[in-house]
Amino acid sequence: MARFQTLSASAQTAYAQLLDATQGAELSRTVASLPGTFARKQVKGRTYWYYQYLEVSGKKRQVYIGPENERVRGLLDAHAAGGASDAIDALARSAVALGNAAMLARHFRIVARLADHGFFRAGGVLIGTHAFLAFGNMLGVRWSDGQRTQDVDFAHAGKQLAIALPTDVQLDTHAAIESLQMGLLPIEHTDGKTGATYLDPRDPEFRIDFLTPLHRGGTQPYRHPQLGIKLQPLKFMEYLLQDIQQAAALSASSAVLVNAPNPARFALHKLIVAGERPLAKAAKSNKDLMQAAALLSVLREHAGNSVGEAWDDLIARGPGWRARAMSGRAALARLAPELDLDGLLPTSARRKR
Repeated sequence: MARFQTLSASAQTAYAQLLDATQGAELSRTVASLPGTFARKQVKGRTYWYYQYLEVSGKKRQVYIGPENERVRGLLDAHAAGGASDAIDALARSAVALGNAAMLARHFRIVARLADHGFFRAGGVLIGTHAFLAFGNMLGVRWSDGQRTQDVDFAHAGKQLAIALPTDVQLDTHAAIESLQMGLLPIEHTDGKTGATYLDPRDPEFRIDFLTPLHRGGTQPYRHPQLGIKLQPLKFMEYLLQDIQQAAALSASSAVLVNAPNPARFALHKLIVAGERPLAKAAKSNKDLMQAAALLSVLREHAGNSVGEAWDDLIARGPGWRARAMSGRAALARLAPELDLDGLLPTSARRKR
């Protein structure tokens, strides 16, 4: 069974250029990158420039730029030219036309809005099927199946990463979602408290989830004070959030830089969560295994060592982790008998060096 098609050299080059462009744009962000307008004030015969924009809460803010000079005129010109956005948009359209996979427009709006407001800079990670799509573009392939979804999933290391964030980092992720005016509402539980999932009442299958590793605090969602969002603790998430990489998430008309899991860890994490899903969610379990099979089919040719290292880490985490990993391995062998699992995922634990 063909689980992927190799993209042309032109398509792979287009994605590489797009990734470089989004990384460059992220590194060179200035006030000219913000949606807003420049304003000038005359004080005692001199001209001073400000940049004014609306926060996601609707409050108008002004940022002082400085007196009129060559640097400020450069910002004015960059803003008038659209900054790097026009070039990125053109590269994204070319990459999609050449065969790279794009996410749905309404899904991309959410990812792009969170990127604009610093969610990924603050350690946020794109996970789920949209990460799987991004892996295909990263690895130079187009998946044959396992890429349909109505979910947009994000994760954050939560309490583990909070101490690494500067104390002045304050995001309002909830307000950023509200500013999209897409009708997305946080789910309200029986106790009257909202959780870490957003739904569209008009389309209940469309949802956004914010996840974090499960720690001693329990399974109840908690609000991360610096992110301005609630996170849902989930088992095994800490494994997925190690060795995070950057990727370009693209739509048919634009792209943004996001954080994504390590592809090998993503594939093996799918083996664990597939076995944890109840029978009522057998279809999702099957999709988990299909994505794992597709990723491992590519990685065995290009990055087999990364799979072995990720597997060693997984089975060394304790008997519960090992039992679930072996159960997932057996299920994968039934679904994808053509994979050489003995070479990729040996049944016996290897000593960690």
